[in-house]
Amino acid sequence: MTEQVPTYEQLKQENEKLKAQLLQQQQQQQQQQQQQQQQQQQEQQEQQSPPNNQEYPLSLDEYARYGRQMIVPQFGLKGQLRVKNSAVLVVGAGGLGCPALAYLAGAGVGCIGIVDGDIVDTSNLHRQIIHNSDSVGLPKVESARRYISKLNPNVDVITYNTHVHATNIFGIISDRPYALVLDCTDNPATRYLVNDACVLTRTPLVSASALKTEGQLSVLNFAGGPCYRCLFPVPPPPNAVVSCGDGGILGPVVGIMGVHQAIEALKLLTGGYDAPGAGDDTDAGTDFKPFLTLFSAYSFPQWRTMKMRGRKPGCAVCGEEPSISRDLIESGKLDYSEFCGGHANMVRVDEATERVSVQEYKRVLDSGTPHLLVDVRVKEQFDICALPNSIHIPYAQLQKGKLEQQLKEPVYVVCRYGNDSQGSVKEIKKLTGLKQVFDIRGGLDKWALEIDNTFPRY
Repeated sequence: MTEQVPTYEQLKQENEKLKAQLLQQQQQQQQQQQQQQQQQQQEQQEQQSPPNNQEYPLSLDEYARYGRQMIVPQFGLKGQLRVKNSAVLVVGAGGLGCPALAYLAGAGVGCIGIVDGDIVDTSNLHRQIIHNSDSVGLPKVESARRYISKLNPNVDVITYNTHVHATNIFGIISDRPYALVLDCTDNPATRYLVNDACVLTRTPLVSASALKTEGQLSVLNFAGGPCYRCLFPVPPPPNAVVSCGDGGILGPVVGIMGVHQAIEALKLLTGGYDAPGAGDDTDAGTDFKPFLTLFSAYSFPQWRTMKMRGRKPGCAVCGEEPSISRDLIESGKLDYSEFCGGHANMVRVDEATERVSVQEYKRVLDSGTPHLLVDVRVKEQFDICALPNSIHIPYAQLQKGKLEQQLKEPVYVVCRYGNDSQGSVKEIKKLTGLKQVFDIRGGLDKWALEIDNTFPRY
């Protein structure tokens, strides 16, 4: 039986059939490869991304950075997000402002504004902890900015290299959506100015002060609470106002108060004074009770907190019929220095007949002319350093009319900067009847700068 040979057409059809089968297999392989690739990509995404395609609200660095505070029940992730999306203005980058800035930046406040017109001085470093020896001579705001950028690069720092005054404070507060202001200044006139601006811009204020070994703090202009004028409608007498430079300050004392300001700021930002279980639409501060906290390092107990009344109806700025307005402040008609007695605080002697320069007094010393040198600083300062052969009679003693020593003309009077010595000249003349009593202009600080560079400046 003869085997039938396929015809050309049959072979062609078989070849086409095999090609089709091969193409189908190739397509199936490609589909399988694509499916495998898609599956691998999905598995990789699942490993790298949160389950259910959830997007976390913070970066991995932020979770690692803020994790220890986010697990605190009163704070949590919700509090962290509030802090991140907030802006805080700190007025003053000194003893109070430095620790406050450090902890606010460390906590992750999204935007921090810093206002200060001073430069860093060596005398600042024992208490103003974010500045260092390399910062001496730099503007404080720049030194603070550099510190914060190294501590937490997530923080946006806005600097205002100026002192606050009536014509710029409203512009600064409104420059960013600042949720609150920290008053870290050290003089009454500025405290009243910052308070008034916060009241008129409806901005909560955390205010603190510190001197020697004591400090105080309060949260103002918040949830129906008082403002600074409600607590202190009348400023202290000028002779009772002492700066850190004159009265001294223990570094940790002002540090504690600055840290306390940061605590209160974080509580305000995270709803720490809201009623338990309050929702986002609940008015802030429903659980807030006005207070004034006092600290004294050498007392027991060291801390006292006093309950305060709410806003005073008769307050000049936040009361029912306020007399202080933004226009009044910006026009300069409200003189804060005069209100606080700044112009009346200085006793001035006659420049021509009752004052000598440090160079003139140096010539008196060199000539051997008999005279008496009276140092009127407080004992603690006199013990630090004094000019040879000077006698110590504190200005406060002269103000009380007490003078036990017999004084002989001519008398030269010196203090630290040439301020108290002017008042002392007047008191000595009044108590003794002497006429040749002279103030040394610029005091011991000027003596160290221009006559004897080995004499300590403190």
